[in-house]
Amino acid sequence: MVAAIPSVGDLSVAFAGGVVSFLAPCVLPLVPGYLSAVSAVSADKLGEPGQAKRVVLASLPFLAGLTAVFVALGVGASLVGGRDQFLLKEISGFVLVVFGLAFIGLLPWPERLLGGGLLTSAQGSGSRFLLGGAFAVCAAPCIGPVLAGILVLAGSSNTALEGALLLTAYSAGLAVPFLLAGVAFTRMMGIFRWVRDHYRVIQVLGGVVMVTYGLLLFFDRDYIVNIYVNRLFERL
Repeated sequence: MVAAIPSVGDLSVAFAGGVVSFLAPCVLPLVPGYLSAVSAVSADKLGEPGQAKRVVLASLPFLAGLTAVFVALGVGASLVGGRDQFLLKEISGFVLVVFGLAFIGLLPWPERLLGGGLLTSAQGSGSRFLLGGAFAVCAAPCIGPVLAGILVLAGSSNTALEGALLLTAYSAGLAVPFLLAGVAFTRMMGIFRWVRDHYRVIQVLGGVVMVTYGLLLFFDRDYIVNIYVNRLFERL
């Protein structure tokens, strides 16, 4: 019987992909603006005492809308995936390597946020959920290499549930640092500046991880990641 739950390794890779996407140059600089927009707290007051709870609670619908879009993409990718899992793993591995190289910058990929009109319309509606969904759609071209890599994993899954769980983990990787920024905005600003100054290193390391995982998929050795991740959790 085929398990309907993704492996710990795949979920970990998906979560890490979300964190890397959060650090993307078209997402990270916009975080203060979106925290302010969804919470109605001006950017210069985000770090003040008593604002954290308000910002976090107001951010939840925004993150729910973002998650809904990504999960829908994951379900779609898993349904399109097909049944020849061995061939699909090889194809997925190859595509993941290509996207990893694109993330490093060795292959071309769009790097700017698109669809400003969609964001403006969503913000005008007053719905934080719709604003989160619009942000997910518009940010997709910029975070494309990482997102596409996770969608590749979803496409190689056995069920729609697996695809949904993988993209839920990816969305969590985006949501957790977003919420942390709302809770500890002043401290996170220092982290943001550090990430900005070291983004090229993060970009290369993220791309190397994608290429490595793609090669493991292609040669049907991805179980190695699951072994080491399980050992790590056992030690923790």
